[in-house]
Amino acid sequence: PQYATEGSAGTDLRAHLAAALTLQPLERSLVPTGLFIELPEGFEAQVRPRSGLALKQGITCLNSPGTIDSDYRGEIKVLLINLDAAPQVIAPGERIAQLVLQRVDRIEWIPVTELAGSTRHEGGFGSTGKE
Repeated sequence: PQYATEGSAGTDLRAHLAAALTLQPLERSLVPTGLFIELPEGFEAQVRPRSGLALKQGITCLNSPGTIDSDYRGEIKVLLINLDAAPQVIAPGERIAQLVLQRVDRIEWIPVTELAGSTRHEGGFGSTGKE
């Protein structure tokens, strides 16, 4: 994996394919990357879409962000979907996603029967306005 620029937050993940893969409209595929990692405890890796792939080909990650836990030891694979109206081709070695590392804080959950009030209450899904 490589960072594209000095300021890149994510490292590029490439399609580890023997031959090109054609995704039909609305077709999804689990694409191997050939990458196996061992993360330190207290970290996770997030698989995120590449903006250029989404803009130019309509291909994005279906479960975004995908979480790779520190105790996972298998190959990182990327679940891609073609949202374009035309078939799209993924070439071997093509950059298909990005991987961003994050620290993970774990909390102790405390069951309660009542929550403290707030000015927002249960407002969500646009309740704070558009502007």
